[in-house]
Amino acid sequence: MKICGWLTSSAVAAGLVGATPGGNEAPSGALRPRPGLHLHLPTVIQYDPNPIGRERVKAAIVIFPGTNRERDMAIALRGATGQRPAMVWHQETVLPPVDLVVIPGGFSHGDYLRCGAMAAQSPVMPAIRAFAARGGHVLGVCNGFQILTEAGLLPGALLRNAGLRFVSQDCFLRVERADTAFTRHYQRGQVFRAPLAHGDGNYFADPETLNALEAEGRVAFRYATPDGAVTLQSNPNGSIDSIAGIYSENFRVLGLMPHPEDLVDPLMGGTDGKPLFEGVAAALAA
Repeated sequence: MKICGWLTSSAVAAGLVGATPGGNEAPSGALRPRPGLHLHLPTVIQYDPNPIGRERVKAAIVIFPGTNRERDMAIALRGATGQRPAMVWHQETVLPPVDLVVIPGGFSHGDYLRCGAMAAQSPVMPAIRAFAARGGHVLGVCNGFQILTEAGLLPGALLRNAGLRFVSQDCFLRVERADTAFTRHYQRGQVFRAPLAHGDGNYFADPETLNALEAEGRVAFRYATPDGAVTLQSNPNGSIDSIAGIYSENFRVLGLMPHPEDLVDPLMGGTDGKPLFEGVAAALAA
């Protein structure tokens, strides 16, 4: 299997991803790594040298044309597992043997048609659906959340922000339950900070779906104030019921719009997102 060989020269040098088969030339139509993305940040972040069994956990990051948060996600995953995640190009039809599949943020295929609509038809998606159907854990962040809804792995849709403007700011998320693989290192009701950056993050679902999400406890996070109150002012994009993230029926697929991977080290300005990655790594290593 060729796993995004075009990323390896810079990403391996930065210690973000493992060396994989294939050359250093980008596949036809691929976006080449942007200059500087393998920068100095990964070389100064202190990765946990002893992840307490989590080193057995293997993760893959799926990359589409227009993905731009794969390096941030790789930093978070390596910090939590001690392993360099595999980078899987969207044209692949088979996933490597992994425990966790992550679809990061960006603007896949330029957000044409609808955000995530074209990516949901990519050759890799049947393999991701099959992985999820077998009980595999899948995380989609921002554009990854949009892709998961378009692919039918999560219900609902992400619409244009209520203010019809791209929003780039920090927000606060309230943890709605702490007994899942993704939230086991948080407490129920805990509030943590996360950056967000999107134009189409307004979560919407029909009343029947919303009732099911609430009744089954599948709302993962809500936008809130720093003290945990859910208010109109704390909702940055108009999402119904202030929903920032949701789970699948088996709680093994999680989608959320904010970016916890961008707060996993003091050098990034905080570590609020770190428990999410350490939690899922610990759960998968158990």
